[in-house]
Formats: sequence, structure tokens, C-alpha cells
Amino acid sequence: MIAADPHSPLMSINFREALNEEQYAAVTAEPGPALVLAGAGSGKTRTLTYRVAYLLSQGLNPWEILLLTFTNKAAKEMLARVENLTGIPAYKFWGGTFHHIGQKILRQHGEAIGLSKAFTIIDQSDAENLLSDVIRNHNPGFLKNKDNPKAKLIANIFSYARNTLTPLSELLDERYPYFDFISDELEIFFKKYQERKAKEQVLDYDDLLEKLLKLLQQEPAIAALYQERFKHVLVDEYQDTNRLQASIVDLLGSHHRIMAVGDDAQCIYTWRGADHQNIMSFPDRHPGAIIYKIETNYRSTPNILALANDVLTFQSEESGYNKTLKATRSTGPSPYFVPILDTRQQAQFILKRISGLYQEGVALSDIAILYRAHHHSMDLQMELSRQNLSYQITSGVRFFEQAHIRDLVAQLRFLHNPNDTTAFVRFSSLLPKVGPKTAEKLLTLANKLAEENQTTVFKALDNEAVLKKVPELAKEHWTDLAYTLQDAAENLDKLSPQEIVRILIEAWYGDFLKTLFTNWSAREDDLQSLLGFAGRYQDMGELLAQLVLLNSETSDRSVDMAEDALRLTTIHQAKGLEFKVVFVIGLAEKQFPIRRAIEEGNIDEELRLFYVAVTRAQDELYLLSPKMTLHGASPELLQPSRFVTGLSPESYEVLHVNKPSW
Repeated sequence: MIAADPHSPLMSINFREALNEEQYAAVTAEPGPALVLAGAGSGKTRTLTYRVAYLLSQGLNPWEILLLTFTNKAAKEMLARVENLTGIPAYKFWGGTFHHIGQKILRQHGEAIGLSKAFTIIDQSDAENLLSDVIRNHNPGFLKNKDNPKAKLIANIFSYARNTLTPLSELLDERYPYFDFISDELEIFFKKYQERKAKEQVLDYDDLLEKLLKLLQQEPAIAALYQERFKHVLVDEYQDTNRLQASIVDLLGSHHRIMAVGDDAQCIYTWRGADHQNIMSFPDRHPGAIIYKIETNYRSTPNILALANDVLTFQSEESGYNKTLKATRSTGPSPYFVPILDTRQQAQFILKRISGLYQEGVALSDIAILYRAHHHSMDLQMELSRQNLSYQITSGVRFFEQAHIRDLVAQLRFLHNPNDTTAFVRFSSLLPKVGPKTAEKLLTLANKLAEENQTTVFKALDNEAVLKKVPELAKEHWTDLAYTLQDAAENLDKLSPQEIVRILIEAWYGDFLKTLFTNWSAREDDLQSLLGFAGRYQDMGELLAQLVLLNSETSDRSVDMAEDALRLTTIHQAKGLEFKVVFVIGLAEKQFPIRRAIEEGNIDEELRLFYVAVTRAQDELYLLSPKMTLHGASPELLQPSRFVTGLSPESYEVLHVNKPSW
């Protein structure tokens, strides 16, 4: 027994002194089902780490504890902490991601369900290539049809269905009704994709979980072996589990010695398969489960926590557990609600306040600007670039560096200057089988024909001689692209830059996005923001100058992660992080909550996102609500977000901003 070694660091741990009362109760819980609701900033990782140490101190061996996490980084961090605390090497534990544990068990027992011991695991890129091959073998013309989804999108659809244990036909009806005309075809592709993988003895990432669940369900003796081996099952971030993962946990922990640690109020990933009901129904699936609430918060001031607790009162009993975060820190300034004219004034206010904070000694890296959608930060990024202020985007690339923004800007550049070969190559290379060299050759031919026929290069793009040289898979897209450019070019001197941008968005490129990406609607929102930005200019040359200069300003500065720089991020990416000062921008109806959530009646997750946003703040919190947006073709008046208007007026202070100077 480990506990019998008097020299082990384990023997010197004073659990009572190392933990607060709430943590201690969870850490020393008796064997049995336990749901640990660890509020924001409450020391969740510490609780899990000490739980492992406590179980070891009670005589368990390291390999009798299964610790499941969501990322390799989280697994390494937690096991490193356990090793430092107990002195027991991390390699002795069964810990890691669901996928890691899945492949480990399948390596030993996969033959029972027809897997070779030599099976190989393919990454996402290889899986998409394999699926493409399957599709072409069954229906050579499918991927050539511009109305059909590309293989990458089909792979994402299949993955979501598998991880949520949703029949493909049901998922297509619910989430992809616009692909109803090919639903039978997609069912065939899925079946043949599964058959092809089985024949070649390869597994994609989802197979590691699907096959593990199949093994546990179909082979009771093997299931019993692991149920007996793992005396305790600990799961981190339980609110983020999907149905497939929760089913695996329930089977491995059929003895009900499961400790699920998470926070229902921070379940914000249902769009990628997380099932909020997993944590809500845990007590029903595991009778006798004891709920431990860890509500002592070490992060934020009482003033910020008062607002966060007010947010939680919006939840119904069915949509969340009752929790009240308790402060350990001294009082600070009240959160500020800042009604603002528009996103430009929002940007100016933030920069002015950041200047003041910097003078007060707050490092830029201790300040975060959080937003619901990437395009909400466009004006802010422009202003930061103009003032040469360092910032990092932790939610992806900067707005004007995003691929779909640069694709559209490249089309504008070519319309304005048909000699801009670089621009043409960028967007035409998006088409299947059209690489940079092919694109250049096609443009050269089009220019030659235009000169011979005394017409424009735009009209020459769909000349029969050019079309003959276009790869077969790209022909239909090429024709659409040519027609779009012709339409825009003919109206270049008649319409405003905004109207030209609208033509491009509503024609081939807008349709192209829908067949490429599962998040096409978010990318479309970005393009709509670009449409609003274009409305500020009357001359295409001036618009392009601004766009290119902005992109150049942001691209030329590669920010070292160690550099003192502001953090800009979506709220999804900010989960788990904390900052001294937080600005939450775009708190207006149709922006946060977003329009889609309002239309679909899916407000609960938007509320949880707001809760995650406000609980990132340690010292100061600013909630900014623009009254007007230029998203789209014309200005739109906005109402303050229901998440702010529903708060108690005592939980914040209204900060009025002077009228803008322009």
C-alpha cells in the first residue's frame, strides 16, 4: 500500500489545512457518485489534484484511478501537480484525454470487435482525404456540383452526429435542412466511409470513442475488467462532455464511484456537441449522488461577484443548479455599464480607459477585451492598429487577416485593378484543382483574348478557350465567378463601394462559404461587417487603400507572446482565463445574445456565455452597449442586451460617455 510508506510525501499532506471547507468536503467524499459544482475561480484543479492524493492516501494504487480530461495540456498539468504533491510519477496513473484512454484500451482489446492490434490512427486531414476518395468512388460528380457540401464539411457533419449519438438523418433534418436534397446520398457516403476504414484498419479520432463504447457494450467481460480496475473515475470539465463521452463514463463507472467535476453555468460548447443535460441529469443516472458546491471564489472582487450572482438568477431550475459565489477579496469598484453610440465610439472609449489604466500601472497583458463574435472587434482592431498599440488575438487571426476577408478584398483589388495578378491568383486558387500556376496561366490567356477581341478581361474569363483550360472540377465555380466579376465590373462606376461588396457577398463567394464551413454563418457575419465598413467610403480606391493599409499594419507586427500586449478574444476562447481588467463589448440585442440565438429561442447558452465573460474579471469590469451598428448595408438601431437590462441596478454603475468629436 502506498500509504504505508512513511517517507512518502503523501504522508505529510494536511488536507484540512491545504483546503477550504468546501474543497475539503469534496476531496474527502466517501466512495460513491459525486457531482462537484466548482464555480468560477474556486480552485477546481486544486480540488481534483487533492482528490487524487486523498484516494492514494486511503490505500488506492495509482492505476486504480482513472482521470479523464479534455486536453493533453490539462492532463499533463494535473498529473504534474499530482506528482509534485505525492511524489508518485505521473506515468503510473491512467490519466489523459478521452481519446488517449480510448486508444490505450483498444490497443489491448480491440480484436474483440474486429480491430487489428496494428490499427493506425489517421488525423483530421487524412480522414477528410479518405472521405473524399470514398465520395468520388461512389459518385464521381458529387464534389463537382457547386451546390453540394465539400468533403471537409461532410466530415464535420458525420463527426457531430457520432459524438452526439444522433442518427445522421435526424441531424440533417435539424441542423442542415438545406442539404435535404442529398440526405440519402450522405447516408451512403457515411456507410461506405465506415466500411473503408474497417477494410484498411484505420481509425479516425471519433472512432477511438465510438469503438471504445462498442467494446464496453458488446464485451461484458472486458467492461468488467476495467470497471473493477478503476475503483474511482474522475472527470474534469464534465459540463463539456458530449453524449458519447458521458456514455463511456457511465459504463466505466457502473459501480457509481464517479466524481464529475464541472460547472453547469459554464457549459458553452453545445455548438460542437457538448450536452448540458449530462451534468443536469447526473444525479438521475447515478442514484444517491451527492452534490458538492465549491462556491468560494479567489479571483474576483465582491462587486464583480455580486453581478455574476445576479446573472445566475436568470436561470430557471431546469437550466441550472443554484449557486452563489462567495468572495475572499476586499471590495473594489463597481462594474461599469457603458452605453455607447456605436462601435467606433466604443473603440475610442476603450483606448482612452486603457491609457489611464496603463498610467496607473496596469500591464496591457492584464487587460482583456471579450466579444461574442469576431466581427464585433473590427473597429477596435482598426483603432488599435492606428495607435500602434500591441494586442494579441487569442481567438484566431486578426479581423482583416482572416482568410475569407482577404479573399473578398482580393476580388475588390482585381476589380479595381485587373493587372493585379496576385489578387486574382488568391481568390481563383480557391476553386478545386486550380493552383497558383494554373490561375496565372488562365489569367494570361484571358488577357490575351481580351486584347484580341477588344473587350475586358472580365468578359474574357468565360470565353470558350479559357473554359477548356479550366480543370473539370472547377468549371461550374469558374463560370459563377466570371459572371460575378462581370456584373461587378460593369457597375463599378455606377454603384457605391458598398454595393459592389454586396454583389460579391451575395453571389458566388457567399454560396461557396456555405458548402465549405460548418461555421459559415459566422463568416457571413464577418462579411456583413465588411459591408458596413465599406459604407463609410464613396470611392473604391479609398476603401481599398484603407483595407490594404490596415491589413499591412496588423500583419507586419508579429507580437511575441511574452510582449506586454492587450488580449482580444471571443468569450469561448477566454474560458479558464482571468484578467485584472475586462471589457465586454457589443452588449446589445442581436449582438449578445446573437441574432441566431434569439430567432431559435436558444438563449440559455448565451446567458452562460455572459456569465463566463463577467467571471473572467478580477478587479474591474466594463460592460459596453452600442446603440447603433453598421453591420450590413445600413445603420441599425440597437437595444441594450437583455442580460444587462435584467440585472439589478445596484449591481453596476452607469458610466456616461461624452458625445464623439467627429
